[in-house]
Order: sequence, then C-alpha cells, then structure tokens
Amino acid sequence: AVTGAGGEILFVEASVMPGTGRLTVTGQLGDVMRESAHAAVTWVRVNEEALGLGLAENFFQTHDVHIHVPAGAVPKDGPSAGVTITTALVSALSERPVNPNVAMTGEITLTGQVLPIGGVKEKVLAAYRAGITTVLLPKANEPQYIEDVPEELKAKLTAIFPERLGEVLAAALLRRRARRRI
Repeated sequence: AVTGAGGEILFVEASVMPGTGRLTVTGQLGDVMRESAHAAVTWVRVNEEALGLGLAENFFQTHDVHIHVPAGAVPKDGPSAGVTITTALVSALSERPVNPNVAMTGEITLTGQVLPIGGVKEKVLAAYRAGITTVLLPKANEPQYIEDVPEELKAKLTAIFPERLGEVLAAALLRRRARRRI
C-alpha cells in the first residue's frame, strides 16, 4: 500500500467455512477494496474447474467466504489488492500456501486481467524492507519499475510482471498443501 509515509505491506487473509454463501469483508476496507473482494470471488467461481479446486457444484451456496485485512483500525481502500485477495482465496480453497517471500499488487478484472496500479516505487521499497525477495507487479507497470526503482534494489529482487491472474497464482502459490495451525 502507499501511505503518506511511503509504502507499507498489507496482509490479506481468507477463510472458507460451511454457511449460506455469504461474503464477509473486514479490516476497515473502503468501497473499492470491497469491490475487489467481490471480483476475486466471482473470478474464482467462474474459473473453479480450470483452477482444479474440485469443489462441489453448489459449494459457493453452502459455504461462506471471509476476507480480512489485519490492522482493522487503519482505513484501507483502492483496487491494488485485487491480485492479493484472489491469491488468498485460491490458497484457502486449494490449501496451498502462498510463498512468504512473494509480495504482489495489481487490480483485477472479472476476466482475469491484471491492471496497472500506482505507487510502484513505494510498494517495491516496502516489500524490500519487509524482507521480500520476489515482487509481482502488473505487466503495464514494468516501465515504472524500470525507471523508478533504484538499480541496487532491482539487483536484490526478482520482479515478475503478470498480465493474467493465472500467472500470479503460478508465481505465488506453493505446490504443497498447507499445514493447519491452531
């Protein structure tokens, strides 16, 4: 995220549980970020079979989805978390963990396109400060990355520029099943 003080890392959590098909979005999110959560759920529902999730036909009518962005006292908004919300949801449904060394940003469309965002330099710097080694940025933002991010920082990071959500998931999700922690 971009704040008045520069870039900051946000975490996105997703849980799926038996229910009535409700989507809950928490973490003091603004309208645009809530719309990103709805778009993520729709994209996953439309692409469930291609994603190999193996869900029952009525899964989304018999389960609730909860998307949460911690630090609930801090207001958050904007479309940039779309790829992250989608990745968190697919991770929860597939039980495949997200690589902890990957940070991502990008707006999404219902057709799975990854659209450009603002604040590339600030977001990349925040990821680096958090110890991230790989950043996923929209393909359309590659020129900003090349121009705005210092060369010494680019030398320490792997940057991937996806155009579609499938590319994001391939780069972000680990192959093994997640272990449940309670």
